[in-house]
This record gives sequence, structure tokens and C-alpha cells, in this order.
Amino acid sequence: MAKDKKTVVVAMSGGVDSSVTAALLIEQGYNVIGITMQVWDPRITELDGDFVGCCSLAAVEDARSVANKLDIPYYVLSFYDLFRQSVVANFCQEYLNGRTPNPCVVCNRKIKFEALLSKALALGAEYMATGHYARISYEESVGRYTLKKACDSHKDQTYFLYNLTQPQLAHILMPLGEYTKDEVRLMAAERGLRVADKPESQEICFVPDNNYRNFLRDNADNSAIKPGPFLDLEGREVGRHQGIPFYTIGQRRGLGLAMGERVYVVDIDPARNAVVVGPEEALDRTTLVAEDLNFISIAGLTGSEQVQAKIRYNSPPAPATITPLTGGRVQVEFSVPQRAIAPGQAVVFYRDDYLLGGGTIAGSD
Repeated sequence: MAKDKKTVVVAMSGGVDSSVTAALLIEQGYNVIGITMQVWDPRITELDGDFVGCCSLAAVEDARSVANKLDIPYYVLSFYDLFRQSVVANFCQEYLNGRTPNPCVVCNRKIKFEALLSKALALGAEYMATGHYARISYEESVGRYTLKKACDSHKDQTYFLYNLTQPQLAHILMPLGEYTKDEVRLMAAERGLRVADKPESQEICFVPDNNYRNFLRDNADNSAIKPGPFLDLEGREVGRHQGIPFYTIGQRRGLGLAMGERVYVVDIDPARNAVVVGPEEALDRTTLVAEDLNFISIAGLTGSEQVQAKIRYNSPPAPATITPLTGGRVQVEFSVPQRAIAPGQAVVFYRDDYLLGGGTIAGSD
């Protein structure tokens, strides 16, 4: 490799996005190294249908094929132990605590942009690149790296990236932020990459068949999963549940309750091992408290700020006021009620296209 070129490690998942990312960076003159993170059990040696998400064994074959086509070095690095200790353990514990985890946020924070980025820099690379749809830039006017929504609003992934720090952003490239998904697929086809038409993975990558309840039965502390009461809004028992990890705010199906009307999970009370149910309108909340905050495009809050806030990836941003609280938390007050605010999920804050930052939902009113 030419020594006058800057080196970038591309996190290759075997999908079209990271494959085109590698191709574009080669064309921009970088020395490119492809790396796939092994997060599955290293004892698995057969390609089967039990593990087909991103970073799976099947994905390795696609990533390796693309690396061969692009004529770049390619490696598979094991992150299995760290992934189990951070992402999987957090996933299980959050459900045991009556919260709804967001494993993609945790994986980005602990695996991709801490562990893999550190490894890339240790290998002598100046940058690590991913196939995320987001736009990074350094803005002299504020003296900070900023993160902006992708040009393709349907693919924007800034919601999952609010934990990025300034030192990390200085070494991260996300070249797909300027393109639409259709354009990326076309670029892959034009370059003869076999993943051009590969479907996107919609499931949690480490949960077979996307059945998280079975995954919890196999991986969580089952002694902590105990049947308990379904309670109505007045505190009356209206049935029995199988264990609070198997329920999430907003859930309607699978409750097994005959109450003469549709009811939804509106609250989970670990202290009483209770699941509270009520009518759909009981899901609407106007205020939440967020913790474990990180800010990107601003240094932090000095007072109340008017923002657009988003409580889940597929929800549209809504007008809100964020106000700092003691203990490094913020209160988020929405102009209009939001449906099914779930503790454990991320809430992120925008001003126009800029991602200001975000945190973890601790509770709502």
C-alpha cells in the first residue's frame, strides 16, 4: 500500500451499505482494510439458519467476496466476549428491570465506536468508516464536530449515533450520508458487487427468529422471571402475566386478557412484579426524564432549549422543550402527547438537521 495515502478500516457487515462504503473510499484514494466483527459463538462452525443477521457467518462470506472483488485486505476479528458482556447482558438485564432495551445503540457505543475504532487506530489507521446514513463535519463556527441527518430521510440513522464523542468523530467517516438507498444499490450494481440486491436485515442480529422471549428464556436469569399480576389503572388485578421481561410499553397482542375492550401495556412495575394495562389513550404522555446523556453538536445544556425530540427510530421528531435537571438528567416536555414512551429506549434531540444529542428514557408522565 502507498504510504502517502491515509488508511481507513471499514466495518464490513456483508451488506450493501458497508460494501459501497469500502468501494467509495478506495475511489477517493484511501488505503482500505475491511474488518468484520465476530460476535457469534466461536464454537459455531456451520453455516445454518440459526444466525443470519449482520455480522453472522453468512455475512462473512458476503463481506469476504466484496473484499476480494475490491482487492483489499480483509480480516475477521473476535468481539464475542465483549459483545456478550456488554450488548447481550444489557439486553437481558434491561428486560429483567422492566425496561425496553435498544441493543443497536449499545452496540454502536461499546463495540463499533469504542472497541473496533480503538483497534483500527492501534493498527495504524487514521480512520474507521461505517455504512451508516449520517453526515459528519467539523464546523469552525462552533469548534466542534457535528452530526447531521442523512440526505435520505427514510434511511437516516442518527437516532442510533447520539453517543458519539468529539474524539471519536475526528476519526470516523460515513460517506453514505449524501446518498439515497437506491443510489447506493445502483452504485453496488455498477461496481459488480454481489450484495447489490441483498435484502436488509430487520431483526435483532443476535436473536434467532427475532423471538426475544425465547432468547431471554435461554440467556437471562430465569429465577428472576416470575409470573405476577396484571393490574388495571385502579390497581385491581385483572389477570396473571408470565413475567415482566415478556412485556413492553404499548403492547396489545399476546396479553391473554378478556376485558371487553382493547387494552395495552401502559406501565411495568418491577417493585410489585406487575404489568399495568389500560385503554389506548392511557399510553399518551407529554413529559419524560432522560439520563445517561451525550451531546454532539452542542457542548451541553445551560438552560432550557427548544428542540425536535424523537422517542424511537420510526417515530417522527416532535416539538419539545428540554430542561436540565440535577444528576445530569434532562426533562423533555412535548408540545403534543407522545404514544407509548418506553423506559430504556433512546430519546434524541434535533435542531433542524443537526443531532444535538440524546439519552436513555428513565420514565414518563
